[in-house]
Amino acid sequence: MALERFNNEHQYIRIEDGSDIGVVGITMHAAEQLGEIVFCDLPQIGRKLKAGEACAIVESAKTASDVFSPVSGEVIEVNPGLDASPTLANENPEDKGWLFKLRLSDEAELDKLMDRPTYEAFTAQPA
Repeated sequence: MALERFNNEHQYIRIEDGSDIGVVGITMHAAEQLGEIVFCDLPQIGRKLKAGEACAIVESAKTASDVFSPVSGEVIEVNPGLDASPTLANENPEDKGWLFKLRLSDEAELDKLMDRPTYEAFTAQPA
């Protein structure tokens, strides 16, 4: 079973059991708010990120939005499918529409993020 955590900027990180690799993307809530995504500017492989650092940009027909790394780590892969089809980040943001993968440098940072029930309660509150 994977561990899922969410930040208040509407990004998620999913970590498979026993792994130090996190899959990062925007949540379904963020995808719905953005509208049709037309471009994703992803971080360079090898880039070291700090938790909360702006590291990518997701552009929609309506706006451009920064993506903030939920935890610290090194980018090891970006989603190649987003170049040809950035709408994957709309259609299936928490599966095929992931943005990048990183190797965690401090697993304790996961404890500062929300679990799914807490995140769902957070998004249910009026803005």
